[in-house]
Amino acid sequence: MKILFDRIDEPGLNTLEVYERRGGYESLRRALRMAPDEVLKQLVNSGIRGRGGAGFRMGQKISFLPHGDMDKYLVCNADESEPGTFKDREIMQKNPHMLIEGILIASWAGEISRTFLYIRGEYAHQADILEAAIAEARDAGYIGEKILGSDHSVSLVLHRGAGAYICGEETGLLDSLEGKRGNPRLKPPFPAIEGLYHGPTLINNVETLATVPAIIRMGGEDYAKLGTETSTGTKLVSISGDVQKPGNYEIPLGTPFKKLLELAGGVPEGRTLKAVIPGGSSAPVLPASIMNELTMDYDAIAKAGSMLGSGAVIVMDDSRSMVHSLLRLSYFYMHESCGQCTPCREGTGWLYRMVERIANGEGRMQDIDLLNSVSDNIQGRTICALGDAAAMPVRAMIKHFKDEFIALIGKAKPPVHAGKLGSADSVHPGQTPAAATLQYGMATAADASAALKQTVKP
Repeated sequence: MKILFDRIDEPGLNTLEVYERRGGYESLRRALRMAPDEVLKQLVNSGIRGRGGAGFRMGQKISFLPHGDMDKYLVCNADESEPGTFKDREIMQKNPHMLIEGILIASWAGEISRTFLYIRGEYAHQADILEAAIAEARDAGYIGEKILGSDHSVSLVLHRGAGAYICGEETGLLDSLEGKRGNPRLKPPFPAIEGLYHGPTLINNVETLATVPAIIRMGGEDYAKLGTETSTGTKLVSISGDVQKPGNYEIPLGTPFKKLLELAGGVPEGRTLKAVIPGGSSAPVLPASIMNELTMDYDAIAKAGSMLGSGAVIVMDDSRSMVHSLLRLSYFYMHESCGQCTPCREGTGWLYRMVERIANGEGRMQDIDLLNSVSDNIQGRTICALGDAAAMPVRAMIKHFKDEFIALIGKAKPPVHAGKLGSADSVHPGQTPAAATLQYGMATAADASAALKQTVKP
């Protein structure tokens, strides 16, 4: 059953004319005929959990907002910077009015008059589409004073970010929105009590808010019949990596992973599934033996030791070196750390350098225990979850693929398939042919240079 992706490729769907012809903004009209607490009840009954990564129940989050006449804010998190995730981009590009309608309904449920849409800077094309859609909605009376003749007045401002991964964290996003450096804040107080401009703030992801019109149209209880008891509804999944048909798929939560892999065409011919990162690069990797028995829902994946997260499923076949894959991830998190917390600022650099040493055949056996030790001293000891995002993949890779680390230690000769991950420059900046000699097990630097020209970037 498709809800968010129902006829998503219909020409002109990004315009108000086509969206209204398909029944667009009827859910908003229906919601405005209800009291805010009645709209909230529908969201609570739906059981919808946040689709941005944390999986917190949307209705419960709105209920945390204080009541009364005060400045309250709604912020749509459209930063979508988790590696492997590209589902929100498709919603904003092809059906922006569905997102806008969801924002307006949620603002009524929370009695909020000021709303913001924070979009990552790299999504310039999608931001232009949203700007045009917001203008259309404003001209049609869906945004502004006493919209559609109701008592609800609401503004909507689109804010373009500047390309920082850390601004996907909700409080880092709030600081950026206020014009400051995007540093995460200490919690408590939580945004529902003190958020944007020190006012109570509701923060939700694009996919979460875009689902709200369907919940109002169907009714919360009927929506909850989709999916599983604790993971209701459908979920957009971005599947990439070693699959024959990468892309975005809408599936009911609780769908077996094997079914999802079939939808994506399976792994390349002649290859076998090796590992899967089920919820974006910050989620712990799981081997094929575990993933093949899992369903795609929050609880099943958490029980297996990982996270559904943003729904970014990164598939790796048996041609992948897990050590070199971890090297790429570790470099990313070292680069994106805001530097505010010492365990993250220093620890992410240590993790990267130790993984690099092992990947180059210069590691020591004690490095494996040291990687776990450093990860333990990062995880749970930082203001935001970026430290956890850097530490959890390290621990999971070692837990499930320790033999690959051991195989590279002191031998200066990685598995023959490691070259597929990419050239030396694609693994990390500034690697010399000499270092590549160790990395790829070549006899000379000249051999390594020649071999690297033939490798394929991931």
